Amino acid sequence: MEKPMDDKYKLFIDGKWLDGIEGKTFNTYCPANGELLATCADAGREDVDLAVKAAWKAFEYWRKVDPKERADRLMKIAALIEERINHFALIESMERGAAITEPMVVEIPFAIDCFRYFASAIRTEEGRAVMIDDNTLSIILREPIGVVGQIVPWNFPFNLAVWKLAPALAAGNTIVIKPSSNI
Repeated sequence: MEKPMDDKYKLFIDGKWLDGIEGKTFNTYCPANGELLATCADAGREDVDLAVKAAWKAFEYWRKVDPKERADRLMKIAALIEERINHFALIESMERGAAITEPMVVEIPFAIDCFRYFASAIRTEEGRAVMIDDNTLSIILREPIGVVGQIVPWNFPFNLAVWKLAPALAAGNTIVIKPSSNI
């Protein structure tokens, strides 16, 4: 079977694919048969700092994006994943050494649904104003908080990333994701 993934992956920081500053890499293997799947750049402290700085820069733009546009973009992500469901299911299957059925029928469709759910939640979210007494008004505004950091464990990596990515983006935050190097 032909591998659906590239042989080598770099770090994606500030819209560019980069080697790690320290030049370190790690290999990922299929647990079912021990086959080498890919060699990945291993981010060091300086790489993480660059990623966080880039995420803060992106946050200044993303936090101001109109909720309707944010919802539209999350729906587009869902559609793009759905167009390539076979590709993502095969990668997920090989990374975990699992049968293709589980990612194809459950995991990838649930990830697609997660993006769609949070896209719709963006459009329904609202603030609240309550008079506590004659002189006090309590106002609740929902605002993005900044950069979210996430380390994705080796089991169910696609879904576990999406379950953090979709709500963070929906809320107007940006995110830095580090996949597990222990696959």
